[in-house]
Amino acid sequence: MKKAVSITNRGYHLLSVAILSLLSFYPIMMGLQMLTAYVRNGHINTTDYPKYIIPYTPIALALLLSVALLPLFVKFCKRFALPVVSIFGTGLFLLFETLFERITVFDSKTTTNVGEWQAYLCFVTPEAMRTQIVQTTLGNELMERYSPAFKVHFYLISILIVLAVLGVVYTFLKMIRDKNYDKKRPLIVQAVTVSMFIGLCIFACFTAFYRTGELTVSAVSGWLMSIFFVVFGLTAGVYSGGLLYFKKPAVSRFIPALIAIATTLVMYIGELVLMGGVLFKFGTGFLFEPLGACPFALIDILVIIASGIITYFILFLIRKKNPQTASGGEAIEAASSL
Repeated sequence: MKKAVSITNRGYHLLSVAILSLLSFYPIMMGLQMLTAYVRNGHINTTDYPKYIIPYTPIALALLLSVALLPLFVKFCKRFALPVVSIFGTGLFLLFETLFERITVFDSKTTTNVGEWQAYLCFVTPEAMRTQIVQTTLGNELMERYSPAFKVHFYLISILIVLAVLGVVYTFLKMIRDKNYDKKRPLIVQAVTVSMFIGLCIFACFTAFYRTGELTVSAVSGWLMSIFFVVFGLTAGVYSGGLLYFKKPAVSRFIPALIAIATTLVMYIGELVLMGGVLFKFGTGFLFEPLGACPFALIDILVIIASGIITYFILFLIRKKNPQTASGGEAIEAASSL
């Protein structure tokens, strides 16, 4: 019997590595392409810069290595395997991200690095560059607009993806190993939310949600940006909700809801720093205008709060549909085994 479980665990692990390898193929291939050009020339040209190498190549490398080594963490770290592998994965991401950011970028007039060039691309948006709405040299734009503080939300997005994916992979592995499926519901929701968030991130990379460089965006762009902010907070909230699933309702629902709100707020603050103290406007009228000296509009506040409300509502539903997780003795015993 133990042998069958072991084979199942091994098969699941190999399948996880294979799927991650497939999904990571493009960012890792682009990263290797950039590194090859850098080693050959000592720099990379802006025209040859593969779009959004950072943060996706460092994320892919961190996840692939962490999942590949997951059985070792489970074997030697026991019940602390998840926090240890999460710290390990986050550390790998920060290491690879730092190394990639320092690579030199050259555009025939100005030399900078990948980190600053990526910030420039985030600011002007792909559509603005295609239509030449933004007319500026690389150096002038970076000197005038770039602030390293914008990396707060840049790194938060990346670390959240690393933590959420590792949480899903590890918890599935633990369920198969222990044959205990009490956390199946929150795990499925967590897998769905992080998949949605990654999908939105990739979509944003190639479309920038159809922004054109104007401060007031179209209705479609406004809806997409709002959904992105909400799903961002929701992903963080559901992730923490999975960790607190066997706690009392006041803890397992309210705390994740507050985490979702706080995460979305930090994202907004990062956008505020990136945009030099202003935010994109999702429309015209009272709902979309900044509230006095506050840079946030009423719609922004509603989006921030919505991430918490939706998080609470989802966690309420999955717990209500699985009432045995709310029973005191069994829940406490199950939680202590994690």
